[in-house]
Amino acid sequence: MRRKMGFVFMAFFVVGLSGCVSVNRIGDFTIISSKNIDLSRGANFKRGATRVKGQHMVSNSGFTPVVQPNMKQAIDNAIESVPGAVALLDGVISQRIAPFKTGYVVEGTPLIDLNLLTDTIPTPVNQSSPKSK
Repeated sequence: MRRKMGFVFMAFFVVGLSGCVSVNRIGDFTIISSKNIDLSRGANFKRGATRVKGQHMVSNSGFTPVVQPNMKQAIDNAIESVPGAVALLDGVISQRIAPFKTGYVVEGTPLIDLNLLTDTIPTPVNQSSPKSK
């Protein structure tokens, strides 16, 4: 009977522990970027319509991460989710700690460089008509 109660206690402990998630807000930023930005070309930037989220989560054994989470990777994931984005406006960086996962979550409104968008669109090649002989 005692063994059965120990097993039930451990099962409740594991289930209860898996539901415990801590989210710590690290900071709010006016602009976040891990990329080089030429701010002198600010007239070519456009604010995105919706907020985006990027994260870098790593598995851990209990509460000790096997690999350290990387905040720069979370910022890059958020920025690169929108074509032409170079930064995030009104950004929030949070650290999320769960029993088997930990990492960083970054949210913000993308700042899009319009020149980067036009550079990625292929321009049509002028095709001349074949010469007649």
